[in-house]
Amino acid sequence: MQAIRLAILAVGISAALSSAAKADWVPPFKGNDTGGIISTSLINQTDIRALAIDHCARYGKVVKFLGAQNEYGGYVSFSCRWVPYGANERPLRVRY
Repeated sequence: MQAIRLAILAVGISAALSSAAKADWVPPFKGNDTGGIISTSLINQTDIRALAIDHCARYGKVVKFLGAQNEYGGYVSFSCRWVPYGANERPLRVRY
C-alpha cells in the first residue's frame, strides 16, 4: 500500500516538474471596467486608440491614456473614467 502511494506521489511530482509554467503570458489586450493594457506589438497592426475607446464605451465611460513603455514587450496603459459632468450623452462606440 505504501509503495503504491510513493509511486503515485512520484508520478505526480514528475508531471508537475515536466510541464511548462505559463504564468508570464499576458494577452495583447486585457482590461476591465477600470482600465486596461494594450501590447505595443499591436501599434503597427491596429488602431489601439480605437480599441481603448470602444472598450471603455462598453461600460459607459471615457478613456484616459496613462503611460507607455516604448520597448520590446511593453504595454500602453489606460484607465476608464466616468463621463465628465455636463455631458448628456453616453460615449460613442467605435465601428471598425
